[in-house]
Amino acid sequence: MTTTAVRGRDAVGVGRLPGTWGLGLRRGALEIRQFFRQRDQVVFTFAFPVVFLFLFASIFRDDVEGAGVTVSQLYVPAMTAAGIMSTSFQSLGISIAVEREDKVLRRLRGTPMPPTAYFLGKIWLVLFTGLLETVVLLLVGTTLYDVDLPSGAGRWFDLAWIFVLGITACALLGIAISSVPNSANSASSVVVLPFLVLQFISGVYIAIGTVPDWMLTVGALFPLKWMCQGLRGVFLPESAQVLEQAGSWETGRVALVLAAWCVGGLVLCLLTFRFKDRRTG
Repeated sequence: MTTTAVRGRDAVGVGRLPGTWGLGLRRGALEIRQFFRQRDQVVFTFAFPVVFLFLFASIFRDDVEGAGVTVSQLYVPAMTAAGIMSTSFQSLGISIAVEREDKVLRRLRGTPMPPTAYFLGKIWLVLFTGLLETVVLLLVGTTLYDVDLPSGAGRWFDLAWIFVLGITACALLGIAISSVPNSANSASSVVVLPFLVLQFISGVYIAIGTVPDWMLTVGALFPLKWMCQGLRGVFLPESAQVLEQAGSWETGRVALVLAAWCVGGLVLCLLTFRFKDRRTG
């Protein structure tokens, strides 16, 4: 083989490295494998919203007057929205804080892999786990609580964009809040507390009609309330609109708020994210 042929083969077949998108896919596959190797994390991640759905929906089974639904049916889209936020905001907020303290981020920063590929890997992880969580919750809801799946292409499309915008916004907020904890030990408290509060004031655990207006106003500043409302519009009959604060699903506003949070979350990430913890600079 001539020297020219060897050089040509190296230049064409060996010398090229994967681009950022390809590295992101590989990183995502690695993240997913690592996630499923931690069996306790897998069990608690998927079981938590399912158990809460079972508890609340089993306790509250009465019909909602004038809405054409039962209280248990209201919990299905609400807990689905909470499950989406759990697998994105809560999961990333805690895991990235832990990786930062364990110097994982610093070591990755010193490799040829671009930072964008790392974040793409995290996005692939939350998309996969969020979709799986949603499927499990809807399977429970349709099997046990008589919630109907979307009946037309329009509602399936609504479900798709609510899921994509919602999980993207929550994932970006999770990446941003990961820079707040001073240590990995405090990450759970820092991330879980606001998530828990949002569930109470966004219509997850408590019906919108029983939450004080000022709390609803605070909840309306964040994505969870709008994901809950949008998913109720997907899975519940039109008669249930009377339960909403505005008396309608406000689908257009749901899209605008979630899209705005995607942009706002990206800005927060760019302004606040750091690869090193505060103690080591």
